[in-house]
Amino acid sequence: MLNEKLISPASIVVVGGSDDLMKPGGKILKNIIDGGYTGELFVVNPGHDFIQGRRSYRDINDIPGVDLAILGIPAKYCYQVVDVLVRKKNTKAFIIISAGFSEAGEEGRKMEEDIAGLIDEAGGCLIGPNCIGVITRSYQGVFTTPVPRLSERGCDFVSGSGATALFIIESALPKGLRFSSVFSVGNSAQTGVEEVLEYWDLTYDPARSSPIKLIYVETIPDPDKLLRHASSLIQKGCRIAAIKAGTTEAGSRAASSHTGAIASSDSAVEALFRKAGIVRCSGREELTTVASVFMHKPLRGRNIAIVTHAGGPAVMLTDALSSGGMNIPKLDIEHQNRILAMMNPGASAVNPIDMIATATIDQLGMIIDYADRQLEMIDGMSVIFGNNGLTDMTEIYDLLHRKINECSKPLYPILPSVSSSSKELEDFIGKGHVNFPDEVVLGRALTRISNTPFPAEEKIFLENIDVRKIREIVDNSVSGYLEPELIQQLLKAARIPVVKEAIARSRKDLVILAEEFGYPLVLKVVGPVHKSDVGGVTLNIKSQRHLEAEFSRMTKITGVTGVMIQKMLSGTELFIGAKYEPRFGHIILCGLGGIFVEVLGDVSSGLAPLTFNEAGSMIKSLRAYKIIKGTRGKPGINELKFAEIIVRLSSLLRFATEIKEMDLNPLIGSPEGITVVDARVRIEK
Repeated sequence: MLNEKLISPASIVVVGGSDDLMKPGGKILKNIIDGGYTGELFVVNPGHDFIQGRRSYRDINDIPGVDLAILGIPAKYCYQVVDVLVRKKNTKAFIIISAGFSEAGEEGRKMEEDIAGLIDEAGGCLIGPNCIGVITRSYQGVFTTPVPRLSERGCDFVSGSGATALFIIESALPKGLRFSSVFSVGNSAQTGVEEVLEYWDLTYDPARSSPIKLIYVETIPDPDKLLRHASSLIQKGCRIAAIKAGTTEAGSRAASSHTGAIASSDSAVEALFRKAGIVRCSGREELTTVASVFMHKPLRGRNIAIVTHAGGPAVMLTDALSSGGMNIPKLDIEHQNRILAMMNPGASAVNPIDMIATATIDQLGMIIDYADRQLEMIDGMSVIFGNNGLTDMTEIYDLLHRKINECSKPLYPILPSVSSSSKELEDFIGKGHVNFPDEVVLGRALTRISNTPFPAEEKIFLENIDVRKIREIVDNSVSGYLEPELIQQLLKAARIPVVKEAIARSRKDLVILAEEFGYPLVLKVVGPVHKSDVGGVTLNIKSQRHLEAEFSRMTKITGVTGVMIQKMLSGTELFIGAKYEPRFGHIILCGLGGIFVEVLGDVSSGLAPLTFNEAGSMIKSLRAYKIIKGTRGKPGINELKFAEIIVRLSSLLRFATEIKEMDLNPLIGSPEGITVVDARVRIEK
């Protein structure tokens, strides 16, 4: 884990420091000096006695004891330098910016492991190798530019990629976003993103620590650690946003179930982030925009008022917010008339509130105050105001500065005139504010935040779940697909409702079962085949003649081992699936069922075990949620029962990690209840 010698060292040595600012050792030394580091600063360079005005030692053995060593020398020399520093200089923190380690091949990987082992034995901390360095409020230990302005209430940022960290900083600075610390962990030989999160969590102080954490990660070696510490930080009052790059669908190509075809490592990441309460972002601009939203007062609901003097950007913002589930509620006539009385003729007060180009600063101030104090249904405001040549932008920005601080609701300024009003905008940002130059990016960021649930409780729902029976079925099964009878037993052990069904091996069995179940009926083939692909499902059979004809046809299909008869149910087809993802556990998916699960691809994911709140959030995040609720006179389904089945399935899987894929498709849902009518379970031991 990180230590105080890394965060706030009393002394630093730059090994490989140089006068050449085009070399990493030269630039990192200059950044430390320019950043006003107040501790002892040493340089090691075998060819010089002075570097950038500082005394330089020609031999690492000659320096005094030192807290932090930053190495910018070829990889092949790093081990012997670290060995001296660990054994003779009591150095407890290392940043190795050098490349040529595990990213370069097996020999480099071995050197990296040996160095990490040395530092581990000494109880030290290692960042890197192959990174751009570290920035804390004590020193600027990076070789890149620009170095962001630091603020105690800025963002803490950790990145698995040095170049990407720099590009994210470049995206943040024009918006006015500040940082509190930056960690580029490179190859993560000892310290990765999860360890940085752990340090932030264990040292978190609401009065002194930054409440905003940003993450860029390409691999997640320890999902449990990330989940544990991210959830803990958010429960302490932090907000976390992250990019996970480098996902792949290669693992789904050989999958044999609907779930296997849809689920991927990306589904696992999505589920992990939702469970932790992390806002997942798709790119640099979105990440820094979400962080900028975090800098404002919390948004307590989904209703936004848009105040503008330009119609087009307001329409685009409305579209972006609406498509993500946010609301721009139409104001009633009484409120409209009061607001119209404040504005010039031709203005509109429906919401968006369009003040038109001739709006004055006084009108803007009155409308902001009215939205903040009188519009109880409004949870937050966005003000779009650019330079049209008719207004003193200094006065506008001064007004927004005051209102952002005074209003009880968050106010998000969209100030697109970054060129024509650059000086005024710089002054506005200099007062501690952030700007959102693009309304669509802001709209998407607000919806990302709004649709991210709070961290889930750490508990497993076990009410009426027969864990002993579940284990008995799994333990007595072999690898492969479970027989329908065992699937029914497994689901019943978790109190998941299943349709009455039986296997017919002969025409005589078929007729007897049909009389017992009653028409209409369903026939399905049994075997290692996709039923719909081979014509193996017939619905709504209403006569014995039709029943016998379909039975005869199905028994001739290649690969079929039997024919299943079921009672025909009617309602909305739903889907629940699960896939075991190494290191993450079971990923649960839900959506509309039947063929729609693959055709539409509209599924949401969660990480087992799930709570009722998590399951409810998964259901509500579906694009097809309107169908689930009921639409155009068609009844919806029992959402509570749907959520309960999702939770029960997740609990079942928690005690059966041998289940690698599971499809419940379809389930038939109605206002009264939900029943599984087809299931597929693959076990791997």
